[in-house]
Amino acid sequence: MRLILQWLMSLIFVLQMYLAMAVIGLIYLPYAIFSRDGALAACHAFCAWVLLTLRLLTGMRTEVRGTPPTGEALIAAKHQSFLDILMIFHAVPRGKFIMKRELIYAPILGWFALRIGCVPVDRGKRGAAITRMMADVKSGAQRAGQLIIYSQGTRIAPGVKAPYKVGTAALYTQLGQDCIPVATNVGVLWPKRGILRKPGLAVVEFLPAIAPGLRNADFMARLEREVEAKSDALMLEAGFQA
Repeated sequence: MRLILQWLMSLIFVLQMYLAMAVIGLIYLPYAIFSRDGALAACHAFCAWVLLTLRLLTGMRTEVRGTPPTGEALIAAKHQSFLDILMIFHAVPRGKFIMKRELIYAPILGWFALRIGCVPVDRGKRGAAITRMMADVKSGAQRAGQLIIYSQGTRIAPGVKAPYKVGTAALYTQLGQDCIPVATNVGVLWPKRGILRKPGLAVVEFLPAIAPGLRNADFMARLEREVEAKSDALMLEAGFQA
């Protein structure tokens, strides 16, 4: 009976989340059309609403650990569900994602993602997107901010191993900025697929910065080692059993 009730409350949460996306998008649309700050404000408002209603309706609490960057930085994160997108974005002032191109066609979400400076990429063509992004930054087409990339390229369920892609190293080298690794356990409570949202503590943790200057192979080895080790520890904390 308790599981059924949790599933029903999770369904209510999911439905109202998408309704809130539409309502908040419409409220902020005039501001967002004329200013990127308006689009950023809309996205932060949506994140705040989702995190609040997630706790009230499903009992899932969220916590950000470590020190999120406020200046220009590359954020290389573990990706387990939509929740880590919301938590990471809400923790930084001017986040923008390297994202799958098909997401630009998602109602509301796609337009706002482009407006805040997200970079859509075709699968297998990330290098071309990186080159275009660097040119946009240099020409002033995009404002400075925190560029967020998911180094494994997609959502990875807890306990599943997947390679880290070299596109992160290309960005790290070309940008010449600190790279902030981010670990998470959110997939234990908010799964990659399905409706059920479990009560508990979902965490994203910003790890110590990796300074520019490492060779690609050394950088990728350190990034994977640190993110995987901390994510495993956070998942264990959340009750995950492999």
